[in-house]
Amino acid sequence: MSSIIQKSYQLFYKYFLSEKSSQSTVSDLNFNTNINININKLKHHKFSKGEIIHYGFLTSVLTFVFFLNPASFLIKLPIALLFITCFLIPLTSQFFIHALPIFTWLAFYFTSSKIPHSWKPAISVKVLPAMETILYGDNLSNVLATITNQLLDISAWLPYGIFHFGAPFVVAIVIFLFAPPTSLRSYGFAFGYMNLFGVFIQILFPAAPPWYKNLYGLKPANYSMKGSPGGLGRIDELLGINTYTQGFSNSPVIFGAFPSLHSGCCIMEVLFFCWLFPNFKILWCFYASWLWWSTMYLTHHYFVDLIGGAMLSLIVFEFVRYNYLPKIRSDKFCRWSYTKIEFININQINPLSNHYVSINDDENQFYTRLNYINPQQINQQSIPLQSLNQQQSQQQESFEMSNMPRARQISKPFDPLVINKRKEDEEEENISATSNTPSVFEEDGQQVYVNSSATSVDDLDLAMNNNPSSKQARA
Repeated sequence: MSSIIQKSYQLFYKYFLSEKSSQSTVSDLNFNTNINININKLKHHKFSKGEIIHYGFLTSVLTFVFFLNPASFLIKLPIALLFITCFLIPLTSQFFIHALPIFTWLAFYFTSSKIPHSWKPAISVKVLPAMETILYGDNLSNVLATITNQLLDISAWLPYGIFHFGAPFVVAIVIFLFAPPTSLRSYGFAFGYMNLFGVFIQILFPAAPPWYKNLYGLKPANYSMKGSPGGLGRIDELLGINTYTQGFSNSPVIFGAFPSLHSGCCIMEVLFFCWLFPNFKILWCFYASWLWWSTMYLTHHYFVDLIGGAMLSLIVFEFVRYNYLPKIRSDKFCRWSYTKIEFININQINPLSNHYVSINDDENQFYTRLNYINPQQINQQSIPLQSLNQQQSQQQESFEMSNMPRARQISKPFDPLVINKRKEDEEEENISATSNTPSVFEEDGQQVYVNSSATSVDDLDLAMNNNPSSKQARA
């Protein structure tokens, strides 16, 4: 046994720990068990507004669950104290604190069945089938479940009944090993809040899944009804078990079709894997499509439920990505390869910020971001702010002046006198191009020439006076 552990550590050191720099500590874990360390940190920590909202919201939900759960205080109180202890010990707090949204979701989900029925709204039976028909022309769940056999049942059971419950742990382990430090915190935040918001929506908008319509039609539903395993009942018969029938019949949220948290969890996992391993996007999208098909084939969700879960995951992921997720460097192999952590600066990539100015291009006008200059660094870099503003104004002025003649071009009939005048103007412009005198239309060392087809009456008379043939014509 000891030899197996030793070999495992040697392999782990070879592929992961050997990447760590001796001077870097960003990837280190805290193995301290002294509670006083976290207590002192808590005393001197200044909570931001975001932290107050975050911990205040989760604490209020957990308090609601604590008093709503009908279990005895002799059971609930030791569990609460155990979690508080895990939050105070440095060794466990580095994982438990950032998994607090997940714990809150699980506590609220399994206690939601204890919410009095009088507090809950009426169950919707017709909304989801109507939306499915309006948006997609038919009930896609019933269409996919028309033909059933053992091969399709097993193919649907694997992602829906097996992979769905193990995938979050696999993704967490992979993120911990290969993503930059602190990435696992962001995953716990996103995964927990997505499911918590999803359960809130399911409680506030209870809706019947496709299996209800197959069993009861469009009859009104009530909270005293039992759930159904749908197509997973065939898996119980095939394997000779009663796991899925008993589990779904006594589910805490029976009428929680919208949004689909199976879809939400899957899309969240796919988004994090696409962020971490973008070269395998096709594989991750295939897994998402596989699970989506299984949910409809097993008559557990409508397609609109899957879209709702996916949109919920996308919103939460994008928020976490631009606020908490660190940047990935392609030259780093695992978390121990990183010597520093970099985050996305929204001010530098926001196209609506003041750091964007319009510049002229030969064919199109593009909006290009200027490099942000900190006012405190202007004196250090000897870049006067006034010169920067002058450059921007010159660019804007040259852009307007160079485009002005184009807007004023007027089509003229064919006239040899006008053509002669144009040739003379072109010769004068060529002469001026060879001169060292800068033009008013020059920008960044390039000359911009403006040609106008408009000819005044005085210029026309001058051209006719200089042309002998025109004089004879007048005579």
